[in-house]
Amino acid sequence: MKNSHFSLLFWLALTVFSGVAVAEKADRNKPMNIEADSLRYDGLKQVNIYSGAVTLTKGSIQIRGAQLEVRQDPEGFQFGIVTGSAASPAFFRQKLEGVDEFIEGEGEVIEYDGRADTVRFVKKAQWRRLRGALLADEVMGGLIVYSNLTDTLTVDGSGVGKPSGPAAGGRVRAMLTPKPELTAPASVPPATLRPAPALGGTKK
Repeated sequence: MKNSHFSLLFWLALTVFSGVAVAEKADRNKPMNIEADSLRYDGLKQVNIYSGAVTLTKGSIQIRGAQLEVRQDPEGFQFGIVTGSAASPAFFRQKLEGVDEFIEGEGEVIEYDGRADTVRFVKKAQWRRLRGALLADEVMGGLIVYSNLTDTLTVDGSGVGKPSGPAAGGRVRAMLTPKPELTAPASVPPATLRPAPALGGTKK
């Protein structure tokens, strides 16, 4: 109950400070490109397992980790689990639709769900929003779930297992900055009224 209450408050904070900006819509229909040191196909689970300095790109999506498991359901939705470590966490990055903003994050495990369009950062999780190259918002916890469709986060300080590092002790930490306002137009001085010439022209 305590975690649910925090999630609601944090969703409201993101809405107020950042505004809703969903992920790049075109990414869902882009091909998935993967590079790794080795590939193993598990026919029983219908899963491709890539190992060794794995990099994945799918439109604006970038994923890096030590191992990646990828599967696709009958309707064509793709799912991935990328594994890193405490010393070298897995990494995720994606552009937001129509703005020069990006979301990125890290965790010992990252789970991408193409059907629900969500990303889960598990263990020593970190999530960031960047405006251009500048850090705007940052959140740390044991488990972070980000919804691309609604631009919302749920954050659990305890996560899966006992957290360590920034989220030690089961605490969630967040840094939020207000969204820059549009520059107001310069004020125009009021027009000076001048007396009009007399009707009928000038006197002779």
